Amino acid sequence: MTAVDADVKTEAAPSRRRRVLRGLGLLLPTPTGTPFTFFYGLVLVATALYTHLGDEATVDELLRESSTDAAHLADQPLFVLVASALWVAGGLYSAYVPVFALVMTALERRVGGARTAGVFLAGHVLATLATELPVAGAVAAGRLPEASLHRLDYGISFGLMASVGALSGLLPSRWKWLLLGIAGAMCAQDLIELVDPLASWGHPIALLTGIACRSLLRDEPPPPPPPGGAAESVLPLPVPRQRVAEPEPEREDALRRG
Repeated sequence: MTAVDADVKTEAAPSRRRRVLRGLGLLLPTPTGTPFTFFYGLVLVATALYTHLGDEATVDELLRESSTDAAHLADQPLFVLVASALWVAGGLYSAYVPVFALVMTALERRVGGARTAGVFLAGHVLATLATELPVAGAVAAGRLPEASLHRLDYGISFGLMASVGALSGLLPSRWKWLLLGIAGAMCAQDLIELVDPLASWGHPIALLTGIACRSLLRDEPPPPPPPGGAAESVLPLPVPRQRVAEPEPEREDALRRG
């Protein structure tokens, strides 16, 4: 190995390392690149810490007041729909924390903070209403006891599952089907075990909501140019008339005489 080859390898190693670190950095939220995910994530980390460090009775009271059960939805729907999304089920050690950071960062880097927040909110609200309103109807019809109106229901899983569905439509085909396969397997496992029927049905509803949002997240491509090549203008431009030089009489006579 010559000295030149050694210098090239020495310079290439830090460059490759920087590219790897830059790629890993894109997977995590930042306050400037992904402000919605970053600041929302800070709120979730703060509430998750409080569930571990705060007074147990106070934490239980806050979670119950934030629950999106049928009784709370009938009494103060806007408050509980927002408050329930400020807590992570399982606290700081929940698997939802790293998955939230990765999925929401990837989605926000592709579609921006406003549309990411819209997808998350749509999945959270629609899946909650789709699972809780039937409970209220069943209680009113006498098919479920009145205690079913008061249950503990909070967390970010519905909004996160909708974000997974939306993100899948923005990835290359191989990663798209891998992500949908993992999410679909989780939903199927929930429905088979049916530990919490409302959450088990809410997750596939949220996933389908996110998939339905994919067409709204894609920017429409500009219309193709006409077959001639350049795009036609809105107003037709005047075509200048070609000036044809008429031969002078003397020159014309000379031409005729040959």
